[in-house]
Amino acid sequence: MRTSFAKYEKQKSPVIDNLQAFIDVAKKGSFSAVAKSRNVAVSSISRQVDALEVSLGVLLFHRSSRRLLLTDAGEQFLPRAIGIVAELGEAKAALLDAQAEPSGVLSVTAPAAFGRRHVAPAAASFLQQHPLIELDLHFSDQWIDLSSNRMDVAIRSGALPDSDLTATRLAPVRRLACASPDYLARHGHPARPEDLLQHSCLTVSSTSRTPTGWWAFQGVNKGKALAVQGRLRTDDTEALLQGAVAGLGVVHLASWLVSDMVAAGRLVCLFPDSHHDSGHAAETQAAAIHAVRLKGRSHAAKAQLFIAHLRKAFGSPTYWDRAVSEVLRHAAD
Repeated sequence: MRTSFAKYEKQKSPVIDNLQAFIDVAKKGSFSAVAKSRNVAVSSISRQVDALEVSLGVLLFHRSSRRLLLTDAGEQFLPRAIGIVAELGEAKAALLDAQAEPSGVLSVTAPAAFGRRHVAPAAASFLQQHPLIELDLHFSDQWIDLSSNRMDVAIRSGALPDSDLTATRLAPVRRLACASPDYLARHGHPARPEDLLQHSCLTVSSTSRTPTGWWAFQGVNKGKALAVQGRLRTDDTEALLQGAVAGLGVVHLASWLVSDMVAAGRLVCLFPDSHHDSGHAAETQAAAIHAVRLKGRSHAAKAQLFIAHLRKAFGSPTYWDRAVSEVLRHAAD
């Protein structure tokens, strides 16, 4: 099968070639720009688009000496053409990858803190299982555009905007209010979320975009964030975590970030029921940790393999939520 498919790959596919020429011209707005990028004659690109127009029976471009514009038909056909080429590319890649041990480079980006804690350990076990794959990991809190940065997989936390990306849900986002034993010994243990208004709370700086669900609790303040205050504000969640461990105040951070400190006894979960009931909270319906990828990439099979490995490594419920649940269960006994 591999030999026959390799022969097929070498064969020209005029229809697909013509579609790709149309897509490239539409994006660049010029026949000459596409011809230059491919190092071919302008007439070669023009003939491909002409052939596509003849086969469709419509004009796709308004041509003039000054500019090139898509016709109404061209505007309608462009997204379909992109989809056709992308699906074929992904199907070809899947067929090739299915015939051999996965190999080559896979680029992955993830938020810095989550990447270091949870993606890196999973990546190590992934590479042990697939010795021919190379991982190019990027940990950054910047929003990475997969199409312009040539990334294969992005791990994203929070509500996903509508896009053409393929998203796989990896885990829910559960936020826990926590404080150190030292802080609670000095300032008392808040009995309910509303009591946090009387405590020092460590928050994101005013210049930062407040993440969904911070300082909001099910059935409290109509689901809106409490107007907490404190002496430390920062745009770095690691700094908030360290401030809480040092006894500076209360934090409301994701369970994947605080679970180690809760398990070690360096932080105390203030409202245990919020961990068990967080699946009913409004933010968990929209906010979650997802793996996203761009359709049509040649590395689709490797990307799917890595995403499946992450889901298995994290578990359901995730190992970090299981760790918190275990601490809370022992505390209740």
